[in-house]
Amino acid sequence: MAETVFIPRETFPGEGRVGGSPDSVKKLVALGFDVVVETGAGSLSRIQDADFEKAGARIGSATDAASADVVLKVRRPSSAEISGYKAGAVVLAVMDPHGNEDALADMAKAGLSSFAMELMPRITRAQSMDVLSSQANLAGYQAVIDAASEFDRAMPMMMTAAGTVPAAKVFVMGAGVAGLQAIATARRLGAVVSATDVRPASKEQVASLGAKFIAVEDEEFKAAETAGGYAKEMSADYKAKQAALTAEHLAKQDIVITTALIPGRPAPRLITRDMLKAMKPGSVVVDLAVERGGNVEGASADAVVEVEGVKVVGYLNMPGRIAASASTLYAKNLVTFLETMVDKEKKALALNVEDELVKATMLTHGGAVVHPNFAAAPEASAATA
Repeated sequence: MAETVFIPRETFPGEGRVGGSPDSVKKLVALGFDVVVETGAGSLSRIQDADFEKAGARIGSATDAASADVVLKVRRPSSAEISGYKAGAVVLAVMDPHGNEDALADMAKAGLSSFAMELMPRITRAQSMDVLSSQANLAGYQAVIDAASEFDRAMPMMMTAAGTVPAAKVFVMGAGVAGLQAIATARRLGAVVSATDVRPASKEQVASLGAKFIAVEDEEFKAAETAGGYAKEMSADYKAKQAALTAEHLAKQDIVITTALIPGRPAPRLITRDMLKAMKPGSVVVDLAVERGGNVEGASADAVVEVEGVKVVGYLNMPGRIAASASTLYAKNLVTFLETMVDKEKKALALNVEDELVKATMLTHGGAVVHPNFAAAPEASAATA
């Protein structure tokens, strides 16, 4: 009897994405799974139930989760959802484990093998499974679109018989995946773009997109990147020097997009009220880190507010604002990772706990929290035993 994959409708408020697509369902069926999609699961991503059915899925209800061997989600399951899963089920989602130890304990107690997609290592083998990259790409794009919609002037330079409209000046703070896409999108719209980042490797990437790089390039800057490719926490002295340079540059900008996040930590404060006060009235700042406390002082979660004469955009779940595209990419991330856990000959799950991808992403298994970053000492010992 074939094992079952269940794709539920997300219950998190405002979440329009879904953990499956017609293409991913076809792939799952080819891998030997029976696929059940909860009715209406893809409606906010422009995927109708009929589209899933044509791809080979059966349309079911939330109660089908009880018999599923695999659950593919966008957000970490709620306590109510966990109570409806069977012990031993594999659950793939963006788990947001930092600071949510009780939720991890609930999944462990339920006997779930849960995996945090956002912990996928940034190695060549896992590029097609990297949800941070796929979703951040879209977040960076949407940030520029939202900024342009709030900005009361044109983005490109326009030469008309009535005079010349100057190009908007856009400054991107943080040149990771989201930042680079923001740079590229702003450039496509005709803006004059500059960017900053604490990682030395980003300088060349920023320049390759036609933007000017702004940073204090001292010795600390030259060593400011982790082995995993993430930004390191900088010293107070460096932050002060960078803040002074940034403040001077900010005062000349029309649009600013902040993207700075450090995994497992509150978002670093990049822009203060004093910096906003020095900006031109009517300028726009988009804070992509608002879910982690925000990079901008005065930013308000899921709102556009005016702070010191500047419009500060703090929409939550930016990829979810472009759900139709985000779901397609996210579903591909999920099915590509799940495929590594399947025995192709037997067409059945064959979880290898020694696989480097499994080790990096598995949070709970066998009734315990097993990830070394989140397991309490007794649980870690039990998992090892």
